Amino acid sequence: MVPDVSTGDRSRGLLSYLFGPGRRNEHTDPHIVAAFAMPGINDPGRVPLDQHHGALSELADYLDQPVKLREQRLGKKVPQHVWHCPVRTAPGDRYLTDEEWAEVARRIVHSTGIAEHGDDAACRWIAVRHAEDHIHIMATSVREDGRRPRNKGDGRRAQAECRRIETELGLRRLKPGDATAPKTPSGPEVAKAERQGRKNTARVWLREHAYAAAAAARDEDEFFAVLTSLGIKVRPRLGPVTGEVTGYSLATADDTDAKGEPIFYSGSALAPDLSLNRLRERFGLADGKAAGQATALHTSRTDAGASWRQADGELRAAYMLVTEGTAVDEADAKVQAQAAAFAELLHNTAVSAPRQLRAEIQAAAIAFNRANRSAIRADHRAADALRQAGRTLLTSSTGRDGDFVAAALTSAVFLLIALSEWHAQRGHAQQAAAAQQSLVHLRAAQQHAARPALAQLAARAPSPQAQDRLAAAVRATIPDHAHRILADPAWPALSTALAQAESAGNPPRRALADLSKQRELDTADRPAEVLVWRLRTATAERVSQRARSAASRSARNNRLTTDTGAPSVPAVQLQPTDVKRLRPGH
Repeated sequence: MVPDVSTGDRSRGLLSYLFGPGRRNEHTDPHIVAAFAMPGINDPGRVPLDQHHGALSELADYLDQPVKLREQRLGKKVPQHVWHCPVRTAPGDRYLTDEEWAEVARRIVHSTGIAEHGDDAACRWIAVRHAEDHIHIMATSVREDGRRPRNKGDGRRAQAECRRIETELGLRRLKPGDATAPKTPSGPEVAKAERQGRKNTARVWLREHAYAAAAAARDEDEFFAVLTSLGIKVRPRLGPVTGEVTGYSLATADDTDAKGEPIFYSGSALAPDLSLNRLRERFGLADGKAAGQATALHTSRTDAGASWRQADGELRAAYMLVTEGTAVDEADAKVQAQAAAFAELLHNTAVSAPRQLRAEIQAAAIAFNRANRSAIRADHRAADALRQAGRTLLTSSTGRDGDFVAAALTSAVFLLIALSEWHAQRGHAQQAAAAQQSLVHLRAAQQHAARPALAQLAARAPSPQAQDRLAAAVRATIPDHAHRILADPAWPALSTALAQAESAGNPPRRALADLSKQRELDTADRPAEVLVWRLRTATAERVSQRARSAASRSARNNRLTTDTGAPSVPAVQLQPTDVKRLRPGH
C-alpha cells in the first residue's frame, strides 16, 4: 500500500480531477467513501449530471471555510493549504471494499495529524474512490480553530501506518521508506511522456544522465560541461549576496510548459544525492593524490587491460572492506562510500565495456542508483581508489581483452552481493531490493563476457593425465572447496589456466595457495570459474611486470648511452570521445 503526500493551493481544481473522468477516462464511479462531518453537503459523484458542477463548487467552498476565515483574520493568503494523499494497493492485492477504504482513510488522517480521532477542531477532509485499487484523501490544512495542523513528517507517518494496515488486512507487505528515495514522476509527467512516445519521463531521463555525468566528472565544472555536451540545459542558482553558485537545475530541450518555456528540475528534485552540496562532497576528492593515481594509470595505457586490472583489484579490496562484518558507525560510513563509488564505477563501466555488454551493465547501474542512497552518510575519502579506478575506465581501450573484463565483472558481482547483504543486515529494505535487481543485470553481463573465454579455455584443456595431476594439486591446496571446484562445469577451463600458469613459471600449488585465501570461494556458485579469472589476471600481471621491468632496464641503458630524459606523461583527462560515449546507445 503506497501513500504519496503532496500539497497545493486549488481546492476546486483538485476536486474537478477527483470527480472527473480522468486524463484517459480511467475514473469509474467516483464517490466519497469517508469524510469529516458534512451535514447537508452533496456527494458530487452521486448527484444528477446537471448539478455536478454546482456540487463541486459547494464542496470546495465548504472545505475552504476555515482557510477563508484564517485569511480574513491574518490579511494574507494561506500558502499550500490543500493537502492531498493518494493511497494505492500493490499490484496483485485484492480489491478493498468501500468500508475498508473508509477505515484506511480515517487511519491515515489520524496518523498524519490532519484529523486525529476525537478531535472536533481538526481539518476538514474527504476520501474519494474513483478506481478499484486506490483512493484520494483531500484535506484543507487549516483547523476549525484557525490553527495549522501539526503534520510535520506526514509522509513518513503515512508510510508507517500503511505498513500496519497491510498486516491487518492481509495485503502485500511493501518495504518501508527511509526518506532517501527520489521523488517519483507525477501523473501529468507520466501522461506527457506517453503522449510524446518516450519511455521515461523528463525527470527520470535527467536523473539517469546526471548520475552518468557525475560518475565521469572530476569536479562540478566538468559535470556541467558533460551535461551541456549531452544537450541538457543547465541553469546555475546564484547566491543573492556572494553571487557564487549554490545549486543548479536541469531541463531537456523538448520538455516545456504551456508557454513553451523549458521545465527545470533542481538537482535535489532529481535525487537527494544529486544536490550540488552532495556532489561537492565527492568532487572535493580531486586533490593531488587522485591526480597522481591518474598519471600512474595513464602510464599503463599501452597495456590494453591495465585499467580493467586496476578496477578488478579495487573491487576486490572494496569487497574485503564490506565483508569485514564490523558494526561500528565509522566503518558503516566507509562501506556507504564504497557503495557510492561502486555506483559510479557501474555507470563508467556501462560506457567502457564491450558493446554487447553495455545494455545489461547500464540497467544494473540504473537499478543500483537506489541502492547507492541510504540514511548513512558516506565518508567518500575511504573510496577514492575505487572511484578513480572507475573514472580511468573511460580512458581505456573499451575492454578489448575479454579476460580482464570478465574478471572485473566477476569481482563486481561479488561486491554487489556483499553490498546487498550489508544493506539487508541494517534494515535497508529498499536498498537491498534495488541491489538484488541490479545483480540480475550484472550477472547477465558477467556470464555473457565469460562464456566465450571459458569455451576457448575448455577446448584447450590438457590431457586426462595432466588434469588428474592438477586435480590432486587442488585437493592438496584447497581441501575445503576441492569437491565443488572439480564438480564445477568450469573445471576444464581452470585446468587449462593452471597449465598456462605453470608454463609461465607459476607452479599450480603455489598459484592455488595464493588464490584460496580469497573469501569469494565460500559463497561462489561456480568456484572454478572464479579461480579462472583470478588466475588469468594474476598470470597476465606477472607477464606485464616482466615486460615493464625489461622496458625499464632498456630505458636505463638508453639514458646511459644517450643521456636523454623520458617524455613526461600527462594526467588522465576526460576527452570529447569519452563524453560522446556517455550518450545512450554508444
